[in-house]
Amino acid sequence: MRAIKKTMTLHNGVKIPLIGFGTWQISENEVEDAVLEAIKVGYRHIDTAHSYGNEKGVGRAIKKSGIPREQLFITTKLPSHIKTYDEAKVYLKESFENLDVDYIDLILIHAPWPWSDVGRNCDEGNKEVWRHFEELYEQGLVKSIGVSNFSVHDLENIMQDSQVVPHVNQIAFHIGHVKSDVVEFCNEHDILIQAYSPLATGRLLNHQTLKDMADKYNVTVAQLAIRYCIEKDTLPLPKSVTPKYIYENTLVDFKIDESDLKILDEIKL
Repeated sequence: MRAIKKTMTLHNGVKIPLIGFGTWQISENEVEDAVLEAIKVGYRHIDTAHSYGNEKGVGRAIKKSGIPREQLFITTKLPSHIKTYDEAKVYLKESFENLDVDYIDLILIHAPWPWSDVGRNCDEGNKEVWRHFEELYEQGLVKSIGVSNFSVHDLENIMQDSQVVPHVNQIAFHIGHVKSDVVEFCNEHDILIQAYSPLATGRLLNHQTLKDMADKYNVTVAQLAIRYCIEKDTLPLPKSVTPKYIYENTLVDFKIDESDLKILDEIKL
């Protein structure tokens, strides 16, 4: 079976497609066509966020695709600066309206702190937001709940009083950038790591070691980087608006030798 058709299983039994289509930095004007193209070539997992400003376009693409809703896995995220229970209710209601869906497969806290104030302690706010996430989960309005950009401390904080252990932690994860302490903690608690920016926002593409290794496997550097994330038991979220690359990023049905994985593990950006 092709990788694009495979799934992973969250600790609540929910199946999640092995590769997701990322929509960060894709404008509302471009996202509908990009998502439609992604669905056409096999993606069934679409990742968006309220803060991306493109949820409505993603919603239109879902409707236009003709693919039954239950065959698609849709992720969105609560804006990073929302740290109260009441605000979380308002913004997630907007996400449901923007996407025009009856349920969302996965919702995430976008970050443990506002992007405008990285590192600020928002422990209590994250607990408040998580309480609303758990309510939506219990009601069946969302199929799974998680976080993004959370450190071990941030995870431990919400897990102290929670009823549901996060199903996912979406973090920057790519060759040359592997947060081993977070990965180890998540593995211990059966929290799936989703790897955003698997190509390091393009910084990997001209790396000579990667180019040479990609040639060895007769693949592109992007394909090698996406496959690396899969080999590390993470779920990559590649992004593109170019049909050629949207398609190529699904062609990752090869294995990286253990010796080459060790080389990739040692790369520093």
